[in-house]
Amino acid sequence: MGNFDFGIVGLGVMGRNLLLNMADHNFSVAGLDLDAEKAASLENEADEKHEIKGTTDAKEFIQLIKKPRAIMLLVPAGKPVDSVINSLLPHLEEGDIVVDGGNSYFEDTNRRVADLNAKGINYFGMGISGGEKGARFGPSMMPGGNENAYERLRPIFEAVAAKVDGEPCVTYLGRSSAGNYVKMVHNGIEYAIMQLIAETYDVLKRGFNFSDNELQEVFESWNNSELQSYLVEITAAILKKEDDLTGKRLVSLISDTAKSKGTGKWTSQNAMEIQAPVPSIDLAVTMRDISKYKEERVKAASLYSWDGDTNNSRQQNVVALFKDAFYFAMINIYAQGMAQLSIASKEFDYGLNLEEVAKIWRGGCIIRAAVLEDFRNAYKNNKELPNLLLDKDLSKRLNLKQRAMREVVKTGIDKGIPMSVYSATLSYFDAYRSATLPTNLIQAQRDYFGAHKYERIDREGIFHTEW
Repeated sequence: MGNFDFGIVGLGVMGRNLLLNMADHNFSVAGLDLDAEKAASLENEADEKHEIKGTTDAKEFIQLIKKPRAIMLLVPAGKPVDSVINSLLPHLEEGDIVVDGGNSYFEDTNRRVADLNAKGINYFGMGISGGEKGARFGPSMMPGGNENAYERLRPIFEAVAAKVDGEPCVTYLGRSSAGNYVKMVHNGIEYAIMQLIAETYDVLKRGFNFSDNELQEVFESWNNSELQSYLVEITAAILKKEDDLTGKRLVSLISDTAKSKGTGKWTSQNAMEIQAPVPSIDLAVTMRDISKYKEERVKAASLYSWDGDTNNSRQQNVVALFKDAFYFAMINIYAQGMAQLSIASKEFDYGLNLEEVAKIWRGGCIIRAAVLEDFRNAYKNNKELPNLLLDKDLSKRLNLKQRAMREVVKTGIDKGIPMSVYSATLSYFDAYRSATLPTNLIQAQRDYFGAHKYERIDREGIFHTEW
């Protein structure tokens, strides 16, 4: 008793795999679950050399772990987290550490940090990305909380995290809910890139008659280029998979009504609250919402037709064109998400180091991609960089590819195929690079109907006009 290095509450797929990962790295670990079968199977799944204990008793579980205790919760976000915390509190002591490893909303984490800190207990919100395989063999982990208390967690987390060039894909991110906030934005970027891939697939398939084989080859070739990323990689694998029942490509038999768990929506909602423009993420969330109205979409399809560009013959360079446009859009999507993190860090006093964020996203996580090394270098060169679009090296590449982006967006418009994220991304880029915007007219309109006043460009002060 009292000799185990770490404990996890919740022995579902993620919790069990993460404990086994820790045991592989010679840490003694304990697991707690109300399901006796899950607690027992944890020990059965471990090798003889591993020191793993499963239990259904909270008091026994707490007593197993060495002080100061380090305990992670891997339970569904929301009320289940509070319920587990309340069940553990009678057995915890001052200095103990509780880590929430789920996708909790960052404001819930702020509340729990305050509540537990008042009791002398350190509370961490930590995003984990990589799914069950990542948990077992190396995830990307995003912890935020008390920096001094992190030293108790650091050796374990660095050992089990994914590695890129020998560097662990985990680091202390910042105060309070910094970890959950970074994971939330990670998921928002994930939404946007998934939608970007889906739009690419759609316009090549419907607009240019690419076969499933040809589409698979496109994404596979892209994954061996500057577009290398986990989401492009799995897209190539998905497009190759045949259905066991029909022999058809499985993806063509899957419903087009998409679901979500809310993290993309949270990203958009908070971005609006802190005035961080992320239109690509906003539109990715919107497209999932539109997908749910299948019956209405089918009716609308019978009412509206488009006789624009129906020529689906391919230009010789169509794949190269889309490749450049995809790269352009992908960089802009990351730029929006990283800019939101920059703004949020100041708003919530997180103290984020965006070079470190880019570093830990290079491996293990769902949005890992080759370009993250470029982002890391950009922030290394300028720690105060407010937006990746202001990095000179990235700007040179984007300038070379923006014509392709414009051609691809026009293609979608001409063919009547929705390209919401492509279009929103280009609009964001054009707005961000505009030294002058027409919002002077909006200021005048606000003053006209509401006497909201305005500023002038030729003199100091706040003005109102009787229009």
